[in-house]
Amino acid sequence: MHIVLKNIKEADCACDVLILPFVEDKANPYSRLKPSVGNLIGKIRKKEFKGSLNEVLLVPAPEDIKPERILFLGLGKKDAVTAEKLRQAGGKALSYLRDMEMKKTAVSTLVFDQLKQSPVHFVEGALLGLYTYKKYKNENHAKTISSLVLIIRPSRDLSISIRKKEVIVSAVAFAKDLVNAPANDMTPADLADAARSLKRKNISAKVLEKKDVQKIGMGAFLAVSQGSKEPPKFVVAEYRGSRKPPVVLVGKSITFDSGGLSLKPSDGMEKMKYDMAGGAAVLGVIKAAAELKLPVHLICLLPATENLPGGSAVKPGDVVRSISGKTIEIANTDAEGRLAVADAIEYAKRFKPGAIIDIATLTGACAIAFGGEVAAMMGNDRKLLDAFHEAGEETYERVWELPLFEEYKDYLKSDIADIRNIGNRIGSLMASAYFLYEFAGQCPWVHIDIAGTAWVEKDRPYVPKGASGIGVRLILNLIERLQ
Repeated sequence: MHIVLKNIKEADCACDVLILPFVEDKANPYSRLKPSVGNLIGKIRKKEFKGSLNEVLLVPAPEDIKPERILFLGLGKKDAVTAEKLRQAGGKALSYLRDMEMKKTAVSTLVFDQLKQSPVHFVEGALLGLYTYKKYKNENHAKTISSLVLIIRPSRDLSISIRKKEVIVSAVAFAKDLVNAPANDMTPADLADAARSLKRKNISAKVLEKKDVQKIGMGAFLAVSQGSKEPPKFVVAEYRGSRKPPVVLVGKSITFDSGGLSLKPSDGMEKMKYDMAGGAAVLGVIKAAAELKLPVHLICLLPATENLPGGSAVKPGDVVRSISGKTIEIANTDAEGRLAVADAIEYAKRFKPGAIIDIATLTGACAIAFGGEVAAMMGNDRKLLDAFHEAGEETYERVWELPLFEEYKDYLKSDIADIRNIGNRIGSLMASAYFLYEFAGQCPWVHIDIAGTAWVEKDRPYVPKGASGIGVRLILNLIERLQ
């Protein structure tokens, strides 16, 4: 979608549809428009349109103005309009108009200005809401929006802000495409190829093969891969935008998770292609960081494998040795993500990082606790935790901090090894994070569990059903806060 800034009158904007946002009051913010528009607004607002959040009503435009149609768009109560509400309105409006086969669109920014809200939030929601994944659909006619005109006085700062959102949303779409892909087209090798596709002047990407990983001693990661004929890949991608110590991003990258011999129920297992959403997110982050030339040093680690049952699969009760030397009793093969991420966290320490951030669809307990509304967050660094909370509020990829009390270590006691990969059902969300904490040690570290938020079961205003792309916008916002 091409975005244009034009300082013209709404009535003079030639387009298929003009979007007029309204709040829930009886005032007419468009009194400067032609009388015919004012009369139309008066009639529509009496009964047909209240201005409720994300309410839409498409009507023919009066014949004496250039837009062919007008979309009445609700923003909700005046005092409750926020950046997030504008994102929602943008996503709702543009996805609705796309489905109505409108091509050329325009939006009046009068109300945004009155509410002292930036139109950039509306644009961000519009771009996010237009995402589709139709690689495997044989459709001859794809519905698209060709252009969005913002009726506003152009400025350099506004143009730069919109361009930045376009880059970030493109990175979110890149991550979503990886997660939405079926597991037969997103094997560990395919994910490694996706990382290699990002290589350019300021991004390097290398892939450690199984023999390399064996030599390093990543026994925990390798244990997960034993049941699959697909060889594991350990991806290391780097962006050098600064000489400072790197921020290392670890993304869980289980390209399909059956649960291994601790087999998951068949109902819904097809969605377990999304178990590499953490890895997809960190690739999206490094893609955007490089395009925006952010002054940061990033290293992204993706321990990529499938978790399948088979004759060679790791068994409940087996003991493996991690790269740290710690021995791990594998009590449940469906608690595999923490094994792969633990070895990656330990590997991250060799880069002497300023911080380690891992993002993972780690536990079903996270989804049970928080539903699809918020990600769980735990860590050992107050500055990082606070920055993540602020970034979550600004992007609406919200996080909620949970404790890492020393008592949770007892939940993971093993009779035969240094640590067990799972405790019992009680406190399992915190125990899973404490397992990773055992490997992070004193290095500044934060763990984000996106098990409940990485996949959306039904369309939301700017998040279509399927992969949510969570983590890309959140971590990019965090990185900028750390500068």
